[in-house]
Amino acid sequence: MCDLRRPAAGGMMDLAYVCEWEKWSKSTHCPSVPLACAWSCRNLIAFTMDLRSDDQDLTRMIHILDTEHPWDLHSIPSEHREAITCLEWDQSGSRLLSADADGQIKCWSMADHLANSWESSVGSLVEGDPIVALSWLHNGVKLALHVEKSGASSFGEKFSRVKFSPSLTLFGGKPMEGWIAVTVSGLVTVSLLKPSGQVLTSTESLCRLRGRVALADIAFTGGGNIVVATADGSSASPVQFYKVCVSVVSEKCRIDTEILPSLFMRCTTDLNRKDKFPAITHLKFLARDMSEQVLLCASSQTSSIVECWSLRKEGLPVNNIFQQISPVVGDKQPTILKWRILSATNDLDRVSAVALPKLPISLTNTDLKVASDTQFYPGLGLALAFHDGSVHIVHRLSLQTMAVFYSSAAPRPVDEPAIKRPRTAGPAVHFKAMQLSWTSLALVGIDNQGKLSVLRLSPSMGHPLEVGLALRHLLFLLEYCMVTGYDWWDILLHVQPSMVQSLVEKLHEEYTRQTAALQQVLSTRILAMKASLCKLSPCTVTRVCDYHTKLFLIAISSTLKSLLRPHFLNTPDKSPGDRLTEICAKITDVDIDKVMINLKTEEFVLDMNTLQALQQLLQWVGDFVLYLLASLPNQGSLLRPGHSFLRDGTSLGMLRELMVVIRIWGLLKPSCLPVYTATSDTQDSMSLLFRLLTKLWICCRDEGPASEPDEALVDECCLLPSQLLIPSLDWLPASDGLVSRLQPKQPLRLQFGRVPTLPGSAATLQLDGLARAPGQPKIDHLRRLHLGACPTEECKACTRCGCVTMLKSPNRTTAVKQWEQRWIKNCLAVEDHGPDTCVTSRAAEEAPAFVQLGPWPTYRPPRTPRSLDHPHPEDRL
Repeated sequence: MCDLRRPAAGGMMDLAYVCEWEKWSKSTHCPSVPLACAWSCRNLIAFTMDLRSDDQDLTRMIHILDTEHPWDLHSIPSEHREAITCLEWDQSGSRLLSADADGQIKCWSMADHLANSWESSVGSLVEGDPIVALSWLHNGVKLALHVEKSGASSFGEKFSRVKFSPSLTLFGGKPMEGWIAVTVSGLVTVSLLKPSGQVLTSTESLCRLRGRVALADIAFTGGGNIVVATADGSSASPVQFYKVCVSVVSEKCRIDTEILPSLFMRCTTDLNRKDKFPAITHLKFLARDMSEQVLLCASSQTSSIVECWSLRKEGLPVNNIFQQISPVVGDKQPTILKWRILSATNDLDRVSAVALPKLPISLTNTDLKVASDTQFYPGLGLALAFHDGSVHIVHRLSLQTMAVFYSSAAPRPVDEPAIKRPRTAGPAVHFKAMQLSWTSLALVGIDNQGKLSVLRLSPSMGHPLEVGLALRHLLFLLEYCMVTGYDWWDILLHVQPSMVQSLVEKLHEEYTRQTAALQQVLSTRILAMKASLCKLSPCTVTRVCDYHTKLFLIAISSTLKSLLRPHFLNTPDKSPGDRLTEICAKITDVDIDKVMINLKTEEFVLDMNTLQALQQLLQWVGDFVLYLLASLPNQGSLLRPGHSFLRDGTSLGMLRELMVVIRIWGLLKPSCLPVYTATSDTQDSMSLLFRLLTKLWICCRDEGPASEPDEALVDECCLLPSQLLIPSLDWLPASDGLVSRLQPKQPLRLQFGRVPTLPGSAATLQLDGLARAPGQPKIDHLRRLHLGACPTEECKACTRCGCVTMLKSPNRTTAVKQWEQRWIKNCLAVEDHGPDTCVTSRAAEEAPAFVQLGPWPTYRPPRTPRSLDHPHPEDRL
């Protein structure tokens, strides 16, 4: 037995922020019964809450928020007739399933990849039969983390693809999408999404003798089968397990079921406690892809007990008579599957909610004898919430306590001083639903008053809080997110300003150890990760500008090079863009026209309208080159944006290539050239800048040892401000995110629908200084178009970096559409190249989505859902 009331030393869990509802006079939010909650790999949280009007009419609502802007809530009138019982994100975090007590299942997807615009076009129905368990079919992708190999140099050793078959495959082995659900009457229903958009649905009984199913859960096996666990709610009844096989026969979905060994809870076999816990209140597999281990909780009105069971294959003893007839040798011994109890707790306070980890940690020994260094690694703990308001993090196998959180310490409002609050009478505030983040470093809970709380879970849980150990765990999880494409917001919760420099350096060091092909795949993702880390420390804030600019430069370079076409089809293997890079790297001449002579200019011929449509991007390249060269005399200032480019031979070479391309295009269409304000009408600004840029590039290119720029080059750059007007660059978009403003042990109290006045820090003050002031004219950060002080166009903003761009394109040329196609799903800070670039997983095909902004003059952050009969007072303004 394990005593949960004795937490292990070093356990740490603290409150980050709390969001509560605004009080209305005509309608109120009330927690739904049951209350469902789900956390996606993109750090989007979905939860249910009912909206009750004065007429006592209930509207079943699904609320979706981004953890970085929790007050900016998007509410969906679900149109479910009965209470919503289940919510389930898919593995990409872009689609959501909802099921209710009337048997209706809806599939929600983002409209135009906007996190605050959702639509439901497909679903299924088992009429009148409440859904008690729901899951997406497994896609066959499982990436295991090898904690014992966290010090290995290769990502392939740290994270390995586990052989796991999809639940159902199409022709060619492609996994088929769909979902599976279990109803209260003992039916299992499967819906398959065909590529044509058609939905195939089939329903079958779990067994011949159907009975009431009060609790159920779904897990998957490596062989492509599905395991369903059910209980009728009574601890005196067995917990049943079934194997479900799904197939498609003659364009119809077929379901086959098979009974597996069942179990009785240990507490019911103890004569002293046989009737003490009459009801099973929680039934969960330890993971969706771990059907061999299950967690059970039995409860009374005041107390609970938790047990962890494991399914094992054991040898079946053979009688001596049969041994003599046919001796059993080696693997031929008959075996049988049996459930064995791993651990159990002592009597606890009544459990109100359970949250299980999603991190697929692989251990060399899954028994209780795990290595002490990995025993309390993030992902090995599960969360138990109790009716007294406390939350315990316990080891998922031994059930030993790792950390305890008590909700008695209420957070203070952001704009109010801390005051003493009297203890209120009545039942304690406790979580009714909980979910762990995908790295198990954060926990969200919805309490019985409808408030949403986000808690930090220490990466060094179970150990004394050592900076070195925490850094090692954070680095390992950052690498995991880099490989899978998962959002890493919950990791940033634990990064202190003093850790940023070390984390960035170690992350870069691990990145350079990978193969060249893998580095190319992860090149933009690591830049985005470094940028988000550097926002957290005042010493590294200016690097955010450099990383953000480098992401934009890489995107422009790849897009412009992709427009080049070979003059003849039977050309060598190298593309025009590759030949451009090769020739510019070989020829070190400072005269741009001599470099241009060595190129096949016919490959650079584009339509005149296309060249004119690209002028804004070409202008940005020209302005950035001018700014860099003008800042060379101040290169000793580390706090100046653009400093890292002065020693980056790769980026300078990329700028040099783009200057050559712009020069060639300028001969075809002079109006597409960057516009400079010069003091002399006869000055060739492009030639001047290319000459200085080439000299600087020669000093730090990769082929030779880096050298300091000579005094003549510095003197020429000093004269630039007297020859050309130096432009002011928009380094960063304005971002009002939360993670860079959270302080340790200082939780924030927020309100849904109301933008808070967040406390500033040294880092955020510097960030605000590098972004446009709120009153200045707005700019489309991706098209580089000026929108004016009060744009009337509909815009969308990135949920991470704050980039703003128009929803609808003002241009119709193919080249501009190709550029804008990059930003339909994602932004610079989270750019991804598609499903094929995820090294081992398709789990994050799409990065965190944009959110739609209304017209600027009347834009207000989205509030909680309005009652149609009683509009919110601010709607009348």
